[in-house]
Amino acid sequence: MMKNFNIKKAFWFTLGCLLLGVAFVGIYLPGLPWSTPAVGAAYCFAKSSDRMHNWIMNHKLFGPFLRGWSEKRVFPTKGKYLMILTMSSSIAVMWFTTGNLKAIAWTGGFMVLVAIWAWRYPGSHKEHAFRKAEGRRIAWLK
Repeated sequence: MMKNFNIKKAFWFTLGCLLLGVAFVGIYLPGLPWSTPAVGAAYCFAKSSDRMHNWIMNHKLFGPFLRGWSEKRVFPTKGKYLMILTMSSSIAVMWFTTGNLKAIAWTGGFMVLVAIWAWRYPGSHKEHAFRKAEGRRIAWLK
C-alpha cells in the first residue's frame, strides 16, 4: 500500500496538469486563452508540487507573466491587445459561421466583461510603480 498518498495533493496536481495542457493548447489555438489556465495551473501546483510550481514560474513563456501577476498584479499591455484581437476575431468567426445573434450577444457581452477586468490592471511594472507612487489603486475598480 502507498504510505504517503495524499488525495488532495493528487487532485490539485491532476487539475494543474489539465490546466497546463489547456494553457499550451491556448498558445496555438486562437480563441482559447492561455493566461487564465496558466494562472490556475500555477495555483494548483503551489498546492501540490513545489517542483512543478517552480518549473511553471520559471518557464520561458509562462514565467514572466506569472511572476508579474503574482507579485504585482501586472497584466502586460501587449497581452491585453492580443486578447482583444483574439476575442474580436472569435466574434467575427461566430458571426459568419453561425449567424446566431443571441449566442453572439451573450459571448460578446462576456468578452467585454473579461476585457474590462483585464484592463483595470497595470500593463507593466513601470505602470504599477507609478500607480503606487501616486497612491492610486493598483486595479482601478477595487
